[in-house]
Amino acid sequence: MRVLIVGCGYVGLPLGAELVRQGHEVFGLRRSALAETELKAAGITPLLADITRPETLAPLPRDFDWVVNCTASGGGGAEDYRKIYLEGNRNLMAWLAGSPLKKFIYTSSTSVYGQNDGSVVTEQSPVEPDAPTSRILVATEKLLLAAVAERNFPAAILRVAGIYGPTRGHSFKAFLRGEARIEGDGARVLNMIHRDDVIGAIIAALRAAKPGEIYNAADHEPVSQLNFFKWLAAELKQPMPPVIPADAEAWRRRGVTNKQVSNARLRAELKYEFQFPDFRAGYAAELRRPAGNSPTS
Repeated sequence: MRVLIVGCGYVGLPLGAELVRQGHEVFGLRRSALAETELKAAGITPLLADITRPETLAPLPRDFDWVVNCTASGGGGAEDYRKIYLEGNRNLMAWLAGSPLKKFIYTSSTSVYGQNDGSVVTEQSPVEPDAPTSRILVATEKLLLAAVAERNFPAAILRVAGIYGPTRGHSFKAFLRGEARIEGDGARVLNMIHRDDVIGAIIAALRAAKPGEIYNAADHEPVSQLNFFKWLAAELKQPMPPVIPADAEAWRRRGVTNKQVSNARLRAELKYEFQFPDFRAGYAAELRRPAGNSPTS
């Protein structure tokens, strides 16, 4: 297959390398040429464009069988989300119109679920988040699903949980810096997935996802904040983080939620088997990585 990866960075670059290893012809689209050497070393053909500027897409080849949009916002606010996700996907769809595209995978986020009661959420659960950025992600999903229904655009959506892996792991890094805090009773649930399993889930979706369908990409075991830090403290023989009062209003402003994301559909329909089924397996593997590649660095 000829594959285009849009946003060929933390997830996209190793995804492309794995697809090359499997025998596919892979192109990687980025806004700058800074990673061109890395892409070429992985066997990926670099393409330079900005999906928020459709005129930069026009000169590029578009005869791709599979396209993956795993662009990241870089931590921006609502306006950045609107440009990158909503307008970016709209521009990609317009650019790909009339191409031989067989599958388009968009990596959304489990932040579209605004539930705060610790309940289990599935792909059929309501998506009514409070955070403006998450509402834009919901609008982006609706844009893609409308394109599926109205003009048979072959899009499927992965709602990805918090990603950790080499050099990444927000709560873990905060723990090591002594900046982690347990909020209230620590019952708020964290949903995570290792980067290697994000890559595996994307490939499974490219092969088997049906257009118009949504799949949660999270590991098997949502874990309370308290139990996550208990494991880390025991594993690293360090003291537990201090407890601070839970601040519901601050959580609302930050878009913090409390839910358990189910991956049952991903496993059942796409037949994906996780390399790291829970945070313990994933972080244990990361702790064994050489210095410079682990989440501690």
